[in-house]
Amino acid sequence: MDCDVKDLGLAERGRSRIGWAANEMGVLALIKERFEKERPLDGLRIGACLHVTTETANLVEALQAGGAEVALCASNPLSTQDDVAAALCDQDGISVYAVKGEDNESYYRHIDSVLDLKPHITMDDGADLVGRLHTERKDQLADVVAGTEETTTGVIRLRAMAEHGVLAYPIVAVNDANTKHLVDNRFGTGQSTIDAILRSTNLLLAGRTIVVCGYGMCGRGVASRARGLGARVVVTEVQPLPALEAAMEGYTVMPLREAARVGDLFVTVTGDTSVIRREHIEVMKDGAVLANSGHFDVEIDKEALRELGGEPRRVRDFVDEYRLSDGRRVHLLAEGRLVNLSAAEGHPAAVMDMSFANQALVVEWLAKQGKGGLERGVHSVPADIDAEVARLKLQAMGVEIDELTDEQERYLKSWELGT
Repeated sequence: MDCDVKDLGLAERGRSRIGWAANEMGVLALIKERFEKERPLDGLRIGACLHVTTETANLVEALQAGGAEVALCASNPLSTQDDVAAALCDQDGISVYAVKGEDNESYYRHIDSVLDLKPHITMDDGADLVGRLHTERKDQLADVVAGTEETTTGVIRLRAMAEHGVLAYPIVAVNDANTKHLVDNRFGTGQSTIDAILRSTNLLLAGRTIVVCGYGMCGRGVASRARGLGARVVVTEVQPLPALEAAMEGYTVMPLREAARVGDLFVTVTGDTSVIRREHIEVMKDGAVLANSGHFDVEIDKEALRELGGEPRRVRDFVDEYRLSDGRRVHLLAEGRLVNLSAAEGHPAAVMDMSFANQALVVEWLAKQGKGGLERGVHSVPADIDAEVARLKLQAMGVEIDELTDEQERYLKSWELGT
């Protein structure tokens, strides 16, 4: 066991918060209980590059209970909860390499420390670990059995790698499971993004115009929560179908060049680069607030902000003020990094319960497949795992549902019966 964390003296506080999150993670608790008995991951080495949070701690403990040796680093320099990192290292004996606010050099050194474990399974949140393996640590690729990816951004990167023929091993897109993207991306990102904006700014959202850039599942969640708090919501999109959905759900849809003039607060959730650019910043209102809830800090053009407003002034925790030449002020939250984990605590534990249940069960499934059991490329979560996570979550919530009768089963399988 080896660690690089901020302060082991924070471990007791971290342990308390990990326990609090566990109270909301009933599905993962059921999986952990079974793992402890069956030990399906014995002898497996897992290298994980994930946000180091209380919820991630519960996932890592479940994997450890299943017999795996786990090394963990942060998937974002600002998302680490230092007390959680300390607790995992000091009390669970897990190798953790993560410090909130670490610089770029430390960030990649910590990824290398995880790769020093020579993992059989990689677990990624944004594909930085996989990227490092395929560029700087190619000699280790032969030892890797398979991997998982948690985020939309990461899956986009992996599919690009697969399309170019460079992805060297199979990776399961956990993000695409129904119990992940329909719940985590929508309800989790929606609540945690608004939570982070309120914590960092203390702004009243009622009566303000909030521009949501991107109307995927994450954008839907942010728009819904903002509207629920009384905001006027404008949606910007580049795809016709989600734009049509947003319009039919009652949101104002317009190009960003127009929305830039009327918005008070902007949230990017696209997974793409240079969404808010110089031409948009130049026409924004005085006091406009910019936040990003995509995985990487590329959705807001920070270089353009510096060119227009010079060096920023830190006016509140996680709030940087750029003053333009005519005196207008533009505020950037969390340095343009994913605001929900940088300026708040990320998704509620009850939401992450399903995402991480998928992770745990997929790792078990990959271990059973073994080396060569799957072709190189990006794979979907098996439908039975997705359904099992939903079933277990309902069980943990105390929710019962109906079952089809024999007559209904026969009807659904027949073709003779009609009007």
